[in-house]
Amino acid sequence: MPRPRLSTLAAACATALVTALIGPVTSAHATTAHYSGTLTDGATWIADTPEHWNGTLLLFSHGFGPTTAADAPSPAVAQALLAAGYALAGSSYDPNGSMWALDSAERDQFGALSAFRRQVGTPTRVISVGQSMGGLVNAEIARDGAGRVVGALGLCGLVAGGVDLDNYQLDAEYALATFFDPADADALVNLDSQADGGALADRLTKAVEAAQQTPAGRARIALAAAYLNLTDWAPGQQPPARGDFAGQEQQQYAWLAQGLLGFIVPARWSVEQSAGGNTSWNKGVDYAELLRGSAHAKQVEALYRDAGLDLRTDLHRLTRGADITADPAAVARLNRTSTAGQGLAVPLLDIHTTADQLVPVEQESAFAGRVRAAGDSALLRQAYAARQSHCNFTTAEVVAGLHAVEHRLDTGHWDDAASAARLQRSADGLGLDGAAFTDYRPSRLTGTR
Repeated sequence: MPRPRLSTLAAACATALVTALIGPVTSAHATTAHYSGTLTDGATWIADTPEHWNGTLLLFSHGFGPTTAADAPSPAVAQALLAAGYALAGSSYDPNGSMWALDSAERDQFGALSAFRRQVGTPTRVISVGQSMGGLVNAEIARDGAGRVVGALGLCGLVAGGVDLDNYQLDAEYALATFFDPADADALVNLDSQADGGALADRLTKAVEAAQQTPAGRARIALAAAYLNLTDWAPGQQPPARGDFAGQEQQQYAWLAQGLLGFIVPARWSVEQSAGGNTSWNKGVDYAELLRGSAHAKQVEALYRDAGLDLRTDLHRLTRGADITADPAAVARLNRTSTAGQGLAVPLLDIHTTADQLVPVEQESAFAGRVRAAGDSALLRQAYAARQSHCNFTTAEVVAGLHAVEHRLDTGHWDDAASAARLQRSADGLGLDGAAFTDYRPSRLTGTR
């Protein structure tokens, strides 16, 4: 399918994001055996086993992107896990439809597990692992997989689900279009193609670049960033001070200017393609109330004051003009295929970077609330690495997270295995590439309906 047209810088950023989301396919190691096959729906599966298998199989769910089979988050993680005796397996999901393959992903992961049992052998236990969109698949497996998996490790997971994702992204895109690109304000949903989404992203990005040149533009960019739950810590920079509102906006702008819109806007087409229609809406949304619930509200208020703008007027303008409605059947399908948190059947540890520009860390807050409402909080633990960028984990952080899940499985209790201090000690003891676990509590996710 055609790729969106992006500037050179944005294209490089989008390529990096795709790599982070998908994770490359691992290849056979000198001391491993490699297996592959095809499932009944056309999905492919792969597996790698070490020379001395410890009996544990890690069932890996890859993220959004081309439906290519993967069985580990990265080559370095695969190498470390195989060296430690773990077997790895994963599927492509159904390659015949959208890259948002949530209608087939869970089924195909269980299909890959069955194929592994037939062709390779029976594991003593299976732990599910998922990254990004695959973190949502992983959470679904942790909900539905009793008897097939015994525990789960989520990495930068899109655990708030597809409907929430589409809605808060729509809120941000709607604000940007209203203020900077009004010709596109009615063209944000029901995209005709991925290329159509890419062209829209180009126009919005150029409008943001122009707006950044004025105080009024920067204030309005900050408002849209608040609706996007966009982190204010960009790569290559130090985190801005709590009261440095201008510095926070500058780093949020860096994310937007360097390819973020070029990824998320075309991705909407894939979600709509999968669901069969538009899955997001803003009719009836009170944008003043939405801002009040954001962790960035004080920043927005300060930048509006500095620019001499009336925030109340802008918020009223957004609320008055909000008239996008969703296709109920598409929303129902997305809710059915692309949500998690209704319960857990096995222990799950989620790990997230604190400054994730693509799957905001606030998604963990929404997910925890839903698991708590289901009565399964005892099965869930969440941990955080103080680092920028989506899925930007060290190998040591991933392996330490896995060991924490194994502690829970071996003892029947989490104890402090998932605490920042214990995870840091565990990661440091591996002698790999370091870790940055930190005590952290994410803010509320803005934009849920």
